[in-house]
Amino acid sequence: MTAKIFKYIFFTVTTTLALAACRVVQPYETPDLQTANLYREQHTDDTTTIATLQWRELFTDTALQRLVSDGIENNPGLQIAYARIQQAQAYYSQSKAAFLPSFDANAGFSASRLSDAQGFGIRNSATQYELGVSSAWEADIWGKLKSSKKASLASLLQTEAAARAVQTRLVADIATYYYLLMALDQQLAITQQTVSNWDTIVQTMRLLKQSARVTEAAVVQSEAQRYAAEVTLPDLMQSIKETENALSILLGSAPSAVNRSHLENQQAASLLKTGVPAQLLANRPDVREAELNFRYYFELTNVARTYFYPSLSITGSAGLSALSLSDLFDPASFAASIGAGLTQPIFNRRVNKTRLEVAKAQQQEALFGFRNTLLNAGREVSDALSLYETASKKMDIRSRQMMALRNSVDYSQELLENGFANYTEIITARQSLLQAELGAVNDRLQQLQAIVNLYRSLGGGWR
Repeated sequence: MTAKIFKYIFFTVTTTLALAACRVVQPYETPDLQTANLYREQHTDDTTTIATLQWRELFTDTALQRLVSDGIENNPGLQIAYARIQQAQAYYSQSKAAFLPSFDANAGFSASRLSDAQGFGIRNSATQYELGVSSAWEADIWGKLKSSKKASLASLLQTEAAARAVQTRLVADIATYYYLLMALDQQLAITQQTVSNWDTIVQTMRLLKQSARVTEAAVVQSEAQRYAAEVTLPDLMQSIKETENALSILLGSAPSAVNRSHLENQQAASLLKTGVPAQLLANRPDVREAELNFRYYFELTNVARTYFYPSLSITGSAGLSALSLSDLFDPASFAASIGAGLTQPIFNRRVNKTRLEVAKAQQQEALFGFRNTLLNAGREVSDALSLYETASKKMDIRSRQMMALRNSVDYSQELLENGFANYTEIITARQSLLQAELGAVNDRLQQLQAIVNLYRSLGGGWR
């Protein structure tokens, strides 16, 4: 009868505590963050976005595709991120195992010398042999273990999101360096052609001087402009080598030359769909990572709350114990015990209260970080869109500028040869044309980089 009453009381208490646990821990809900108007001057309901494109679909250059593929396979930063995922997976597996009881095996031997008083003059020494097993289990009444498991899961998902963020940046960085290399190649070619053109002009000036149509000053001035163009060649070559070296490191290889195409062969995406800002929560890995960081601290706050309530633990042990080794395996040496207990914290020097206050502050900090990450994501998308529009406008104006400057160079050259123009006019025209041609390369590079930035800012590159 006593056993039945005990079982009834135990069932009633356990049920009551389990129902109370529902009010101790709080269910997680995604914070209600405002995503409207995150993109400046962009208002659309179209959910189509380039973020959902695989990087091979956006970057159609086969040389670039090979570089991106090599980078994803060999980049050290991405490999580090994958190693962190493995660590988080191990911690998550451990959090799931916390629901199971512990089970230990033990074997022991002890020998002691007793005083006459302790042995009552009968036995002055004692030897103990033990062999057995023990087990302990904590009931998850208040949801502490469950919340810890949820926190570990959030941490695991956070490392996965972090790895995706690393890959997104990696794909964007490789594409950016690739386009920069081609732009430097084209600027180098333009400058080399300009030096060659100046050689022709210098020869023309010398012939005109021989016929007394220009002075020595014109010859010297044209030579100086030729050297001014030539002196930029070493810097361009140095920039090309440094960019190749940086790109090689991203690929996980030693600095070396990089196979590449030509800038004029690159096709810019015609439709740059951004979707709606709310899609950043799912598409952009660092935004997702920030939300999971908030969820991690949210669950730790739940864990901190449970420390204010009693814990229920059940322990048991069984084994053999004897005073001599020969009697250890005698059935009479068998002993076993089982017990259960509730522990209610009363005063522990403010440890539990401090734990909860810190957890709440960390949760609030994570929420602010989440909001800030989302705002920065919106800013980066807005910047990329604006940069693309700016580059496109500049390219249109620059094309008309170069057409006018090429005509100016041709007319000035013709007038100079016929004695109707001053040598300074041809020098000025050539200088202006060189700067415009170099500027046109920068405009094209800016447009391509804007596409890369927009793709990364929207969360593309990890699929």
